[in-house]
Amino acid sequence: MHKGPIIGIRHVQTLLMFLLLSIGYSMRVNLSVGIVAMTTNDTSPNPDVPTYNWNNTGLVLSSFFMGYITLQVLAGELGKRYGVKWFLVIAMAVNSIGCILTPAMAAWFGVYGVMAIRILQGIFQGFFFPSVHNILGKWAPKEERSTLGNFIFTGVAFGTIIAMPITGLISASWAGWPVAFYVFGASGLVWCLVWLILGSNNPEEHKYITSAEKQYIQTSIGHIEGTVVPPTPWKAIFKSLPVWAIVIANSGQNWGYATLLTHIPNYLNHVAHQDISKNSIMSAAPYLALFILGFMFGPIADTLIAKKILSPTNTRKLMNSIGALCPAIVLTVLGFVPAENVYLIEALLIITVGINAAIWCGFQVNPVDLSPRYSGILMGVSNGSSNIFSIISPSMVDFVISDLSDQKQWRVVFIIAAAAYTASNIFYLIFAQAELQWWDSPEKHQVEEGHNYLPTTRDEEKKS
Repeated sequence: MHKGPIIGIRHVQTLLMFLLLSIGYSMRVNLSVGIVAMTTNDTSPNPDVPTYNWNNTGLVLSSFFMGYITLQVLAGELGKRYGVKWFLVIAMAVNSIGCILTPAMAAWFGVYGVMAIRILQGIFQGFFFPSVHNILGKWAPKEERSTLGNFIFTGVAFGTIIAMPITGLISASWAGWPVAFYVFGASGLVWCLVWLILGSNNPEEHKYITSAEKQYIQTSIGHIEGTVVPPTPWKAIFKSLPVWAIVIANSGQNWGYATLLTHIPNYLNHVAHQDISKNSIMSAAPYLALFILGFMFGPIADTLIAKKILSPTNTRKLMNSIGALCPAIVLTVLGFVPAENVYLIEALLIITVGINAAIWCGFQVNPVDLSPRYSGILMGVSNGSSNIFSIISPSMVDFVISDLSDQKQWRVVFIIAAAAYTASNIFYLIFAQAELQWWDSPEKHQVEEGHNYLPTTRDEEKKS
């Protein structure tokens, strides 16, 4: 089958989604480092840089997720009905403007002003992952799904890699921490412009795609979206154990990842006694490993499937187990490493976060396997509900840890995160699947659910 150009329009869409997550995560993560500078005197040599006496930093860091869990299912449904292009423009613009306004909100309204901005950013970043899966469902051929999906998801690591050291270096400079928020906010506005020019909801709408590439994508995915959108089979989705396997795996991942993402800077600062400039670089190093290993696991997963070494289902289970169980083991060990052994702590953090990249070829891309048509909605259900644990996890640190320099208290946090990784992966191993589900088909959906869905001309052509 002719695939069109080696570097095609599907790769342009993949790159744009990679940048979406990169910039989105840079705006999400910069507060994890920035809040250390915001609440610590003499971080910057500039005496005019403001600092604040906030004791509830865990609540501030988790406030993003209070908004993040709210609109993801709706985002998936809206993306399915109307396409994701303009929703992403609005979502990124709101995030970017909010990021730019963060220093002003801190000055005017204190901790609650920052929390309000973070909640707003979380609400609109709720459109990101459902939209990414919507794009994957329309643009990613089955033969390239793990590789293209994995490349997009490495944006999570890349954004973290960029945000942590840049925020730390700017915060420690004369410019001070507010400038970091201006830089990342401006980058998001630039993305909006590029996406408007080069982005598209699907291959049928793109102006520059070749007919060969369009046919390759459509044939591989196995369906062509008609002009009439079939109703979402909500009952079938919520009764599906493979969907619940994704939700539970996502829940364990969010617990562990939120613990690491929001509190690595605090752990390195208070336990390992690293100053903010070294702290930010050390905090970013594990995500560099995540970024690099992300490129490795995708081709491996696609090769296992293409050469029929493992079935798609077993490939997803293997990758998810690598990405969840290895961090669980290392996190448990990390809690017992002497605090003065900084290099071993850093090595363990690198291993923990880096190997976690395998989950991108596990539950993360799994919604597209189950249903290309409803993959955005599935991700909305999964990511929206499971991110409740992204709120609980950082907040629990405030509850468990009364002394941030007490490593024994941190040990409890790490063991709980390891248990979340392990338990969620066991559920995934039992119930996960990677085969197209019957409810992805509008014709079967009509028969099973009693809806009056009429196939469009394109559906008739496919059927014949």
